[in-house]
Amino acid sequence: MNRFRVAPGRGAEFEAAWRDRRSYLSEVPGFVSFKLLKGEDGEYISHSTWKSGAAFTAWTESEAFRKAHGQRLPEGVLAGPPQVSCFDVVLAQEAGSG
Repeated sequence: MNRFRVAPGRGAEFEAAWRDRRSYLSEVPGFVSFKLLKGEDGEYISHSTWKSGAAFTAWTESEAFRKAHGQRLPEGVLAGPPQVSCFDVVLAQEAGSG
């Protein structure tokens, strides 16, 4: 996931940029899901789930990744650079699984 600190008053613009962009994620094998999360303090998290670490790495090395990340956010929307964090699932629970 990537953590984004958005400049005060620019949240709607940040969300619109994500909503209107082309993601290219579905073109890459191993992609499972994507969510853009909004915190209470102006922080946003882009969260993607992949079938494996290798699938995620292949995404980061793909032409689709370059095209997706070539789409820039409007100037001044971010209050700093995004912070990347990666996690492996150690426990998962789905609806209806008890």
